[in-house]
Amino acid sequence: MPETIAIIGGTGPEGRGLASRFSLAGHRVIIGSRDAARGASVAAEVAATLTGRDGAGAVEGASNSDAATAGEIAVVTVPFEGHRSTLEALAGELAGKIVVDAVVPVRFERGPRPVEVAEGSATEQAAAVLPDSRVVGAFHNLAAESLLDLDAPVLADVLVTGSDAAAKQAVSALAEQIEGVRAVDAGPLRYSRFVEGLTVLLIGVNMRHRARTHVRIEGLPV
Repeated sequence: MPETIAIIGGTGPEGRGLASRFSLAGHRVIIGSRDAARGASVAAEVAATLTGRDGAGAVEGASNSDAATAGEIAVVTVPFEGHRSTLEALAGELAGKIVVDAVVPVRFERGPRPVEVAEGSATEQAAAVLPDSRVVGAFHNLAAESLLDLDAPVLADVLVTGSDAAAKQAVSALAEQIEGVRAVDAGPLRYSRFVEGLTVLLIGVNMRHRARTHVRIEGLPV
């Protein structure tokens, strides 16, 4: 069933890529930004790339606050330096909702370097800041370039972490609506730090080899 999905801080490549893929799955997507006009501009650009594709849902732009209010599920893709402040400002709008944190604590200094997070990971920080939301970690390991290549499937696993089984199931179902993606239950919220750290490693590999590597878990039962 189509849902309304808010992409918080969705104007960057990862946000655009996820917005495109969720729209292709038939969902209404609202790209949020600190600047509502910027959100609207990026949404128009994304919508233009979807013209002529059957079944694509509407792509709209709004402020982060309005997107969070309208979204049934919110996916967070802000840069880590704005992560805490953004979520603190949206705690009321996100209360009671599934919030998917896709943020990676990383900085760039002669390549990607992990940023230490007091809570252990960005996802755990989100859970601490949003005690009334159902926080799940997912989508960290999907390269923006692959998400934006709409003529090719994204042949990757999405590692899903969280402590709310029903929320994890809903996010896993959403992930598998991206062509080529398989969702894998990667454990409780505290395992998010390993998923985020793996992403930093993959960024370095991709930069070094000019590639688009993803995560694939082999040996799982069918």
